[in-house]
Amino acid sequence: MRLYLLALNPTDSVTDGFLPAAARLGLDVTVLTDCAEPHRQAYAELPFAAPEVLECDVRDFRAVLSLVSRRALASPEHAPDAVFSNSDHLQIQTALAAEYFGLPAKDWKAALRAKDKGELRRHLELAGRDTVWSAELAPGQDPAELDPPFPCVVKPREGVASEDVTLVSDAAELAQRCKEIQHRRAGATLVVEEFLDGQLYTLETLGDGHRRHVLGGFRTRLSPPPDFIEELLTFVPAHPQSVVDQVLAQLDALGVGFGVCHTEFVLQPDGRARIIEVNYRAIGDQCDLMLAEILDIPLFELVLGVHLGRVLPGDLSERCAATPRRARNELICADRAGVLTTAPGPYDEERDGVRLAYRPLRPLGERHEHYRTNRDYLGVIWAVGTDQGAVDAAVARFLAANRWEITP
Repeated sequence: MRLYLLALNPTDSVTDGFLPAAARLGLDVTVLTDCAEPHRQAYAELPFAAPEVLECDVRDFRAVLSLVSRRALASPEHAPDAVFSNSDHLQIQTALAAEYFGLPAKDWKAALRAKDKGELRRHLELAGRDTVWSAELAPGQDPAELDPPFPCVVKPREGVASEDVTLVSDAAELAQRCKEIQHRRAGATLVVEEFLDGQLYTLETLGDGHRRHVLGGFRTRLSPPPDFIEELLTFVPAHPQSVVDQVLAQLDALGVGFGVCHTEFVLQPDGRARIIEVNYRAIGDQCDLMLAEILDIPLFELVLGVHLGRVLPGDLSERCAATPRRARNELICADRAGVLTTAPGPYDEERDGVRLAYRPLRPLGERHEHYRTNRDYLGVIWAVGTDQGAVDAAVARFLAANRWEITP
């Protein structure tokens, strides 16, 4: 069976997750990407057969359709059995390609609503599910025309990873931040919206077209304002049912049900669960690997399986909610620009009933600016065990035993 996996960079295909899962499922994998060589280098030392890598303008669904159909015509073994992507940027193209070939697919309209943060707000309001003050700012438009409620949030309409997302307190700051962002992102449309205060959580879901299952979620600690960098995620096996029902109703309104989805929402003091954004892919930053271990399920195989037309176990939600495991995912973040000169390498240990893993996210010797986004991550530590206190202690021990130094 042939899986076409669309990716922009090697991390989109999750070499520790989806590619090993595809190998275990016995799939022949073809990676389509706009820059092939980094992928070939990243896959050169995999402990299984490296996937085929082909260059393609994956941002253009017509280019994807053309390449795949030409290959299918040339050889039946290259006909697609599934088309999949874990990239934020490629969900619409992937959905359109899969639908074109008659394969299980996300609704491309739902993928668009998740990607376009302005359309997400409009659609939820039209569906009567939530009303958030929100407006789009076109390139060259004066922010003073918008008259938003302050404080408010500015972000790229189709941005990812908290990049250029900032809290502003007044009209002067709004004008300055919009000018800075549009200077970095020439031609980008921004979204200015009401600030939704409250504790940030996530809801992780997986659907097969017949039923959507809840896999659990996380409680998220963010950096201090004005930035929104995720610093710490703690596993929550089951949110209160009233909260889950609210989030799922909003996902229903958006048309989000098939496949894997990572939804971020705030829980406000009055009990309202309000979506911040919908990431129509698996949770990232090693949380997907951690989630598979927490739940003790073949998560990546299950995700790929639904794109092959397979039905999920009927009791999946119940099994996930009953997990005895607890977890912590902590991210090491640069606090200044410079060269990373000291940092630990990859590390794994099992001790006192806790499994801990550390993975570097930036190589030694590279110079980076201080982005004030997720691009400042130096590495990620995650730990899983049956006792939250022991899990937290294992992460604290690792932090105390290691140093991360940046030389200006």
